[in-house]
Amino acid sequence: MIDIRDAYRRALDGFGDRLHLVRRGQWELPTPCVDWDVRGLVNHVVSENLWAPELLSGRTVAEVGDAFEGDVLGDDPLKAFEASAQGAVQAVYAEGALTSVTHLSFGDVPGEEYITELFADALIHTWDLARAIGGPERLDPDLVASCSDWFEKAREDYREAGVIGDERGVPAGADQQTHLLAAWGRNP
Repeated sequence: MIDIRDAYRRALDGFGDRLHLVRRGQWELPTPCVDWDVRGLVNHVVSENLWAPELLSGRTVAEVGDAFEGDVLGDDPLKAFEASAQGAVQAVYAEGALTSVTHLSFGDVPGEEYITELFADALIHTWDLARAIGGPERLDPDLVASCSDWFEKAREDYREAGVIGDERGVPAGADQQTHLLAAWGRNP
């Protein structure tokens, strides 16, 4: 099993790789996340990255308030992503991050669980971004395996919370990435 901090860092690296492929006219393209175009998807990932240091340091959602609402990309989405990813990665490797109590909107969870959720979100959104811009859709197989193992236990909670789409059918013999994406409501 991959250290979850390493998995999250690697997932962010993969997202960044795809982000560097976004061309000028692609920011308004639709993504598999029906609520977001490419810019909205990137804004979501950057916002999640900005939250990580705050929540892993013990701050509550109420204490942070609306600091990361709206457009957090500014005029340079690449720079915004890179700065936010660096801060998030530093936060997950900080002493005590795995065992800290993280105060999320739906309740308190151990830091390790929060980091796992961040990792899964970054990994799945890497595919979303790649699909939207016509970039490489193949995800790191070790990360897919790690996410699949975790999501098998978390799937129903996510579905009940309404944060993922309905599970899609997959053809016989489909690979693990196809199964994972279908479980997240994606149509790979």
